[in-house]
Amino acid sequence: MSHVYAGVLEQLGPRILDGRLAPETSLTLEWLQTEFGVSRTIAREVVQVLASMGLVESRRRTGVRIRPPADWDHFDPAVIRWRLDGDDRAAHLHDLSQLRAAVEPPSAALAAAHADPTVRVEIVRLAEAMEVAGAAADLASFLDLDIAFHRMLLEASGNIMFGALGDVVEEVLRGRTDHDLMPREPKPEARRLHLMVAHGVADGDADVARSAMHAICVEVVSQMQGRLPRP
Repeated sequence: MSHVYAGVLEQLGPRILDGRLAPETSLTLEWLQTEFGVSRTIAREVVQVLASMGLVESRRRTGVRIRPPADWDHFDPAVIRWRLDGDDRAAHLHDLSQLRAAVEPPSAALAAAHADPTVRVEIVRLAEAMEVAGAAADLASFLDLDIAFHRMLLEASGNIMFGALGDVVEEVLRGRTDHDLMPREPKPEARRLHLMVAHGVADGDADVARSAMHAICVEVVSQMQGRLPRP
């Protein structure tokens, strides 16, 4: 993706998600060209990408129309990232954390049952490296390891639908870190639970893997719940 092309998406997408460009608003390629100083080809490609996310609808006679939130692809990583950059960040993180709580514990249990020997060794290595990085308050390294850990478990579940959520979970983890919603030093209890998950998977103990991952997810949901605006 070219720098110009990506730059237009990164400006236009958030305007749609936060309502500055309201549903049913009509856009034209000419407006996009003028607004962002890009060629017609770039403008057309941007529209195609936004259409693939469900954010706009492009018709020959009526032009480009902003679609309502119900039509958006809420699992698209860019949509998640743009929403996390917006004012409803807390509510969106809460929703995403509930999704993780529904998916990741059974995924960990399935990984314990189905992972190949290489994965069983690697997941323990990742958890041990997370412990070292977390104790050293190396949040950047911890984040990279955490992403690899959760993505590996989703993929090792053997469930292609769970595996497809790897990008979603990555955006959630990056969003929490980028917006300073992670402690400077990841909590020892959270690190211990990741080790429990890893050893549960390595030992083929689905109950241990599931329960430890459940505890991780419940803690995150509780943390996000506490950041929601009070009614």
